[in-house]
Amino acid sequence: MREILGRRRRLRSRRKARTARQDAAVGFAVEWDWPVLPGVGLAEPAGTAKTSRRRGLRAVSGAAVAERSGTGRAEKSGGGRPAERSGGVSRTGGGDGPVCACPDPECVVPGAHPFDPGLLAATTDERMISWWWTRRPDAPIVLATGGRAPCAVSLPALAGARALRDLDAMGMRLGPVVATPTRWSILVAPYDLERLGELLYTKDSVPSSLRFHGEGGYLLLPPSTAGTGQVRWEREPLAGSARPWLPDVEAVVDALVAASTATPGGGSRLAY
Repeated sequence: MREILGRRRRLRSRRKARTARQDAAVGFAVEWDWPVLPGVGLAEPAGTAKTSRRRGLRAVSGAAVAERSGTGRAEKSGGGRPAERSGGVSRTGGGDGPVCACPDPECVVPGAHPFDPGLLAATTDERMISWWWTRRPDAPIVLATGGRAPCAVSLPALAGARALRDLDAMGMRLGPVVATPTRWSILVAPYDLERLGELLYTKDSVPSSLRFHGEGGYLLLPPSTAGTGQVRWEREPLAGSARPWLPDVEAVVDALVAASTATPGGGSRLAY
């Protein structure tokens, strides 16, 4: 009887999480005008027979795509640029780590990127969003950054915590901050690549662990789950706000660069 009751509680918890994702995605799009789409998500845990079959199919599919495109295996990055493969990255090609549902057997950001539909499908249409999450209730929520949506700057979690302390000490007003076990992302007002380039040109150096999610980029929003774990708000949007306030990127970038440089391992390795 205890096993049956425990199973029922787990099922209720999963249903609540699925409803929360759809409600959150609709809220981002309709209330805040943030274009979203479902992320690729995770496949079954490693070690199951079904997962082994999927890995074989993904390997064949990935090889076919690479042969057709002539570009080899695609690499993904939330900032819209190729991802570095560092020693601390969880891979799905072997071992018992998270398994991405995309065709790449060595995906470095399992579950945390768009795939089908692609990023260009991001929308604020409530009917489309409801249809997506009715079909895929476990899908993570992907924000298409830039344009009318927020941009973001992300950095490893330890450096992110340090940066927030420094910004708070300066009396800097911040907007929402998204956190995963490995990275924190500070949402900022939209900027274009020309403006970002001019800003970074004035810096002596910019740590490679900093990532800039601008036009053509993306970011997971709570309450999503990816290969690195749960996505949550480190700083929640103010309750009842018509649309979250966002600082300009110029106001926070110096503190983020300084924190990444000063944190051991925070300035030399791109940790996902």
